Amino acid sequence: MSEIVELLDSSAIALDHESADWREAVRFAGSLLEKSAACSEQYTRSMIENVEQNGPYIVVAPGFAFAHARPSEAVHRTAMSWVRLNTPVEFGHAKNDPVTLVVALAANDDSAHTRAMQHLAKVLGSPKKRTALDQAATPEEILDILGGSATAQQATHRIKDDVTITHSGAAHDQQAQSTTNKILTVCGNGLGTSLFLKNTLEQVLEHWGWGSYITVEATDTISAKGKAKEADLILTSGEIARTLGDLGIPVKVIENFTSTTELDAVLRDSYDV
Repeated sequence: MSEIVELLDSSAIALDHESADWREAVRFAGSLLEKSAACSEQYTRSMIENVEQNGPYIVVAPGFAFAHARPSEAVHRTAMSWVRLNTPVEFGHAKNDPVTLVVALAANDDSAHTRAMQHLAKVLGSPKKRTALDQAATPEEILDILGGSATAQQATHRIKDDVTITHSGAAHDQQAQSTTNKILTVCGNGLGTSLFLKNTLEQVLEHWGWGSYITVEATDTISAKGKAKEADLILTSGEIARTLGDLGIPVKVIENFTSTTELDAVLRDSYDV
């Protein structure tokens, strides 16, 4: 069974809901978590404040927002809610608006929600499954689609064990540089969207055969500033990139956190492949 299905009850799935704006959409997604006793109203308010303070970085793919906040006493158990909107709403994201799907996460168990995020990133990265989710008529159909087998293809070849990974790109004057073989994926809380990005990046690395050579760490904005010297580059949203500023290493803006194609292109631009 998919880890998502273990965290998502049918009663926390709403299809073709009407919301006047993004705040109402997130508030409703939070109310479904509240009704399932996963969190209190305080956590729902925190999810809204997260966007107000950090911008619409939670809109991680076209039409998709992943609402969440930092773990706190307001979270009683790890759970998710799923809200498909009848009328799209604007979050203010330059590329991924308008949003038709809001998934909310309340988490107090790292391992449970990390596995769920890994599977969700794969599902939403599949155009076929995303279309099926958009067309599903009942919560049970949503759960059936989410509970299916993983869509990511296995790598068809591996690179040699003695591979040398070096930087490339204008930021480094096209000269090969020694690397730490570590990439940071960063979001406001280090909990939700950074994990989406980490999981998609790891899919690409595994396909290349680089999974055992490069470490990917999901982290928050504050921690990223201290960890930057340990990494080759940072991958994040435009909003978070502006918050981070110049950390002395490349900061790459990713628009679609579920797109292996976009991550593949960024890696090719960042390393000599």
